[in-house]
Amino acid sequence: MTVWLPDAPWRHRPGLDGLLSALDARQGTARFVGGAVRDGLLGLPVNDLDVATTIDPQGVVDRLTDAGIKAVPTGIDHGTITAILPDGPVEITTLRRDVSTDGRRATIAYTDDWRQDAARRDFTINALYADPASGAISDYFGGVADLKARRLRFIGNAAARIAEDHLRILRYFRFLSRYGGDELDAEAYAACVDAAKSLMALSRERIADELLKLLGGESPVHALRLMAEGGIFQPVLPEVEMAGVDRVAQVIAREAEAGISPAPLRRLAALLPPDPTLADQIGARLKLSNKARKRLMVALEPVAGQESARALAHRVGVEGAIDRLLLDPARPAGAVEDVRDWTPPTLPIGGGALIARGLPAGPDVAKALQEVQRLWVAEDFPDTARVETLADQIVSKFQRARQ
Repeated sequence: MTVWLPDAPWRHRPGLDGLLSALDARQGTARFVGGAVRDGLLGLPVNDLDVATTIDPQGVVDRLTDAGIKAVPTGIDHGTITAILPDGPVEITTLRRDVSTDGRRATIAYTDDWRQDAARRDFTINALYADPASGAISDYFGGVADLKARRLRFIGNAAARIAEDHLRILRYFRFLSRYGGDELDAEAYAACVDAAKSLMALSRERIADELLKLLGGESPVHALRLMAEGGIFQPVLPEVEMAGVDRVAQVIAREAEAGISPAPLRRLAALLPPDPTLADQIGARLKLSNKARKRLMVALEPVAGQESARALAHRVGVEGAIDRLLLDPARPAGAVEDVRDWTPPTLPIGGGALIARGLPAGPDVAKALQEVQRLWVAEDFPDTARVETLADQIVSKFQRARQ
């Protein structure tokens, strides 16, 4: 047993004490588990809060309802209830043991044995439980020591754990990027490499979700290199090569230089070959949303000459411009300063203003308006007075051409 930090800031979230009281946590029926314990021990910010309990799912619903806490059966078939608290949701899951697994899903049964529940988890650092009252840690597989050593290990036999759920291959590299140190567990890495083809059995949505979580991390490059070296990408993303990992490293450095927050989709664009059509096909294969696929394509479109950052943002949007600028090593990363807090303006006149100047209604109006806009963009979006002058000049030009 290790005494943890019962007074960690997140521990005092509004409504949490009432939730724990409803679950009789002081009687040993509920403990914090997973990320809150793991990150709490490391002094990292805690975002997601999970609770494990010996109470069956319907009992959890009944207790929360009686306490006036909204309970949502988000995963009741697998024992999970989400409690809605003022500062965000808390997932409450009944202790489980696996009855059977096929690599994609598990048939579970409920248990009141904490060690059984811990044994079905993936990594030792994820099988840590903390008593809400005392902060005492229940550590059945050496997770605390592994956490201190920045060592990522599967619980028990690595190959067996992966055979239970093939997604654990990708989770291994995601957790390695966040919690791993210089020491690589040879058994774990070898098991992931050997089982890489089993990723083909997973839904592309699950693969995309894990990959984007990995790419959104602070330091994913080392894990990505190991994946590329071990052929992890090959079964599901054969287009990814080490050159893509190098581009991700470059983009991460440019994000830091420009003070831009990480964007998983931007980094995915860097990881893929620089071909917008191929990126869209891969996005479709990964079942990404239309919006996400469009972002990949915009990010990878060829650079249009010496187009200014603001002209680019006006044409493709600020988000797309930032992606494109950071992905282009020929442009200084600082170029994003011109657009990061900028809202692209709208041309302050329309076709009616050109007709009022004597240009006959018809196709020339649209052509003239396009030319006014082109000059307006080229002059870096001057004020309305200048646009009026440009409109006068263009209308005169079109009228002379008609004579």
